[in-house]
Amino acid sequence: MPDADELVADAVAAVRGNDVRQAERQLDRLMVGTGAADGTAAVDAALLRRLVRGVARLWPRGWQPVDLDRLANRRLGPRPARLVRDAMAAQRRDQAGPVPTWWDEQLDELAAEVWWDDDGTLLAGWSAREGLDRVDALRVAVDALALVEGLPPIAVLRPPPGTSGAATAGRTTGGAVVPGAAAGGSRMLDRVRALLAKAESTTFPAEAEALTGKAQELIARHSIDEALLAADAERTDLPGGVRLSTDAPYAGAKALLVQEVAAANRCEAVWSDDLGFATVLGWPADLVAVELLYTSLLVQATAAMLRGRTERRAGGGGKRTRAWDESFLNAFALRIGERLRASTEAAGREAVEAAGPERLLPVLAARGEAVRERLVTLFPGVTRHRLSVRDAEGWSSGTSAADRASLDVGGARPARQVRGRRDPR
Repeated sequence: MPDADELVADAVAAVRGNDVRQAERQLDRLMVGTGAADGTAAVDAALLRRLVRGVARLWPRGWQPVDLDRLANRRLGPRPARLVRDAMAAQRRDQAGPVPTWWDEQLDELAAEVWWDDDGTLLAGWSAREGLDRVDALRVAVDALALVEGLPPIAVLRPPPGTSGAATAGRTTGGAVVPGAAAGGSRMLDRVRALLAKAESTTFPAEAEALTGKAQELIARHSIDEALLAADAERTDLPGGVRLSTDAPYAGAKALLVQEVAAANRCEAVWSDDLGFATVLGWPADLVAVELLYTSLLVQATAAMLRGRTERRAGGGGKRTRAWDESFLNAFALRIGERLRASTEAAGREAVEAAGPERLLPVLAARGEAVRERLVTLFPGVTRHRLSVRDAEGWSSGTSAADRASLDVGGARPARQVRGRRDPR
């Protein structure tokens, strides 16, 4: 009789080979097990052991816990993603070498923890939690393993566990690493988040504008202050990065919104459409601004699109179409980008007057060049992609909605940088 590791290997090979009949035959063999008295527990332990090894191999290849969780949810669904979280918890338990604080923060955010007593009982306990019988639990485990082992390498944004840089990696604020972040920066971000929450909840546009204008003022001032402090201290850290979800529907429009928000905040963005995220590169304070702003504007854009559909039907404009939705969101993103860049330029002019052009402008230029160099290093094969607009009415509605939106905190196919086009057809 084959041992448990052989049974697992054959099952994974069948799934990755897209042979449905062979995959079911191998699943039957897993059900039978090794034939020994403890054959079921041996199979379960072998599955977890290989899943943990697969997860561990992803970390040096650029993947982070939140990235893997997001893709597992996207490709397989919530139930298999929870099993992958258990594998991440087991890998963390067995991790040798330094583990950065931000890594444990991500695992805590995902509630990934070792809740079982013995690895041989994990699958049985997990299937009981999920209300699955054994055959379905084995199917999910094999699918999760096939996914983990088939993922491509992506850009390494931060030193992963077990590397020399992991022990000194900075803590996180939101999704961005902030090396040595001061308490003052944290208090400022708390104020910004509070302003954004009020701006998103109010039904009065004027109040939202005032609240979000104040948030933008705070974040823009903080970004420039951080740049001057870093220049005075002659710090040698590199620009960092954060990945933002651009899942369907309308993934291209979401990627365009990331691109516009990033550009307005002195960052670069690259879209990996097959993996469902955009990578934003920049300095810590700017990355925090992009993440907060993108999240808030995506909520606003979606709400505005839904209102637009209702208004369109009430006005006899016909049923909602995908082309109208996409054009609406693309126009919203581009118009918001224009407004954000104007606000950033205004904040920059005030800062230049206060600090002096001979002091501030070289600092901002050097930081911008460092971000571009980081882009070339991490994404040497990046290509540009244009998004077309197919519905003029949707474009017009999206532009109008962007003019009314709150500016919250402004101031393995190849990865792509997304650019919109302003000529609806």
